Amino acid sequence: MEPKRPSIPMQVQAFRGRTRRPRWPWVLAAALVALLLIWLVFRSPGESPPQPPASASMTQPSGPPWQMGNPEGRFTLTLYADLECPFCREYFPQLKRWVGNNTDVALQWHHQPLAAHEPAASAEARLAECAAEAGGHAAFWQAVEWVYAHTRSDGQGLPDGLQYPESTPAIEQCMASERPGAAIRVQSSEATKSGVTATPSLRLLDRQTGQAILLQGPIEGDALLSAMDMLAAGDMASDAAASPATATSEMPADVVGDMPR
Repeated sequence: MEPKRPSIPMQVQAFRGRTRRPRWPWVLAAALVALLLIWLVFRSPGESPPQPPASASMTQPSGPPWQMGNPEGRFTLTLYADLECPFCREYFPQLKRWVGNNTDVALQWHHQPLAAHEPAASAEARLAECAAEAGGHAAFWQAVEWVYAHTRSDGQGLPDGLQYPESTPAIEQCMASERPGAAIRVQSSEATKSGVTATPSLRLLDRQTGQAILLQGPIEGDALLSAMDMLAAGDMASDAAASPATATSEMPADVVGDMPR
């Protein structure tokens, strides 16, 4: 007679049933995690998270020409100036304040050393260019302000023995090279071809349409605003006529208004 096998309690049978559940869901989850880790490690640089847009100060051109104000503004105001010109020296601080109060304008410097002020005018322009080459836009305007604060003007130049306090070996090496002189000559030639005959002169450009106006003499702020309105009105007229933007026009200072001296 065959012996009886011991019976297995029902609770043990139920436990064994539970331990035999398939393990493939866990294996699949582990594989997905591994694939995700591999993708994070080996993804291409082009798939990096999007970066925030650059601020206006980062979009300034490397220069020259050197600028201050809003480089994304609708209007660019070019100042044709001579660092030995006494009227430029008086006008520059006022123009700088006006640009600082008008967020839709960028001020751009254009060298125009006059023959009557040489060689001091070009020597000082070289200093400003070399300071900018070493330090960028802010360094250029700092050098311009320093020259205007210390020059004897009218071609007399800086006092004998006076050295630029922010001078560095890089600035000195630049001064000994031909680079700044070449840039100054190019700008001076362009100014003459554009009809600039005296300093200070201004060229107001509407970047939206390409229309511009040349203003001879130190122009007061209200007159500059009027010139901006004129260019904007010309923009609307050209849109209505479906004609291209006009070339640069000239408006003498006595029509627009002089800066009080």
